[in-house]
Amino acid sequence: MAFKILTRTLVLPKSIKQIPSQIPNFSTSICSNTTPLSNLFERYGFPPSNLHTFFAKNRFLLDSNVPNVEMSLKIISSFSSSKNFVVSMVNNCPRVLELDFLKKWEMGISKLGFSDNSSLTMNILEVSRKFDLYPDDVLQCMECLRGFRFTPATITKILEELPMIITMKEENIWGKIEFLLGIGIHRSKIDTIIQTYPGILGFGVENKLKPLISEFTEMGFKPNDIREEITRNPKILQSEVGELSKCLRMLNSLKCRVPIKEKIFSDGVFRASYKVKLRIDCLHKHGLIYKDAFSILWREPRVMLYELDEINKKIEVLINTMKFDVVCLVEVPEYLGVNFEKQIMPRYKVLEHLRLRGGIGDEVGLRSLVKFSRLRFYNLYVKPYPECEMIYGRFVDVKVRKGCPEGMWKLFKPRKYPESEEDLKNMKSFMEQLR
Repeated sequence: MAFKILTRTLVLPKSIKQIPSQIPNFSTSICSNTTPLSNLFERYGFPPSNLHTFFAKNRFLLDSNVPNVEMSLKIISSFSSSKNFVVSMVNNCPRVLELDFLKKWEMGISKLGFSDNSSLTMNILEVSRKFDLYPDDVLQCMECLRGFRFTPATITKILEELPMIITMKEENIWGKIEFLLGIGIHRSKIDTIIQTYPGILGFGVENKLKPLISEFTEMGFKPNDIREEITRNPKILQSEVGELSKCLRMLNSLKCRVPIKEKIFSDGVFRASYKVKLRIDCLHKHGLIYKDAFSILWREPRVMLYELDEINKKIEVLINTMKFDVVCLVEVPEYLGVNFEKQIMPRYKVLEHLRLRGGIGDEVGLRSLVKFSRLRFYNLYVKPYPECEMIYGRFVDVKVRKGCPEGMWKLFKPRKYPESEEDLKNMKSFMEQLR
């Protein structure tokens, strides 16, 4: 027992002290081994500040042959005339630097005919490297698409937005076209639909497309209406199963002014439901959970009357300029429903001016910024400070409402009755009695 204790106290500490000298420093080993590689990558446009991190993530390059890497970079640069092509391509897929793979592509990429499209070339090379595909495989896929009577513009769009198409079998692609034909869409419109939204070719027929059509039917839409909406906007098929049904239920439960509701449904129930879905996705993209996004739209239906670009602009200003958290929209959804240029920005400029000069004691929240009436905001933040009237601009002409409209005093004036001689005698006699 004493021997074991003595071993722990004497032998073990010595072994621990020797470990650091046996293992080389990670960052030092990278720096010492990557000087030729760093110089090479810098010549092809890679920023020097990012190279250390790049080599740390892709340590296989440290054992590679520098002349081979140089040849690979040279081949990649020949694929596109874009200056940033090499940097973007290698950052997205470092394994593309394999020389044998690139030599096969160097001989065959000219046959594909899209060398001028750098984004398409990048996507195809990335997928091809992942699945060990070569130009002949891509040519075979393009021939398959031509056999389905797709135009060259549509084929380019498919390869650019859905490069995984080169890994699909011919029968799988035909299954999506057969589905569109099966719901009554004319063959001449298939090319336009796929060119508008190539993502349809990536969906499953049994687990995605057919359940969606069943959902649309259960929502009360006729087959002719469904065909018309898909032809007009194929991206409707991007919706998840059950998503549009939930949006329609929310629309049916709205409690708002009739003119607003009429504007929301002006293009029909189907399009109104899809508009809700797009705005829910927009709010979710900015960090709100779906429950809060639905709550915001239900409490402030005017959001559905604004375009997505304007909604994005409002949220970006809220977060980046006003420095509010996006969760504030749950408490003050009216921010998304009021006019941005006429109400939000003039008020924010006034408050920001007062904040910089120390004119505001307490921090003004989003609720005060949006919910205050025009008159109340003017009396609190504009009227006491003459310079704010210039900032507030044409919105400063606030008229104070009187208690009653003009001419109303006439209605409250006592009515006059004609006085006769007998009335005068009675009044005199009454006054004499009082004396």
